[in-house]
Amino acid sequence: MTYGDNLWLFFTLLFGIIIVPGMDMIFVLANSLTRGRTAGLSATAGIMAGGLVHSIYGAVGVGLLASLMPTLFSPLLIAGSAYMAWIGISLMRSSIVIDGVGPADAASHWQAFRRGAITCLVNPKAYLFMLAIYPQFLRPDFGPLAPQAAVMAAITAATQLAVYGGLALAAGKARETIVGNGRATIWIGRGAGVLLLAVSLVTLWEGLRA
Repeated sequence: MTYGDNLWLFFTLLFGIIIVPGMDMIFVLANSLTRGRTAGLSATAGIMAGGLVHSIYGAVGVGLLASLMPTLFSPLLIAGSAYMAWIGISLMRSSIVIDGVGPADAASHWQAFRRGAITCLVNPKAYLFMLAIYPQFLRPDFGPLAPQAAVMAAITAATQLAVYGGLALAAGKARETIVGNGRATIWIGRGAGVLLLAVSLVTLWEGLRA
């Protein structure tokens, strides 16, 4: 696998996770619908800041593992691919339906930003995701880890901006799709599950080869 192929796989997986309706998406919608597009974009910026923190600790963890316990890297790839497959199968079997979007608690754009960051940071699934996912794509055999981590963080931020920022700019239509159309959200989740399962099989193969 080339470095370019690796980045495409990372983007595919990341997009599949971000597009699934969840607490970050609902927070952006709540701010956009009740306080306007600027509030929704402020919430998006906060979530992007939280995602940057996740990217930093994920990169630090992989760097420490690669330098202190390199023999554990391949087993971690295999374990991470199994975790991704489990998430993928769970999404494929689930029926994600969003019943409603409540009012935003933020009273200012700064509060929307701050609470967006907190919403992202307090999500325990995000920590498990970063610990399992980063070792799959942040690889010592592709060169120094710091530039790789910077590129992946930029891809993460750009994807969050495209998805959540797009929701903020088109909040009314997005609400109709996410809240008013249960079938759409179900198929979004199941489509993301298929992506996760496919990427997990590729990373499992890479781990076994390593």
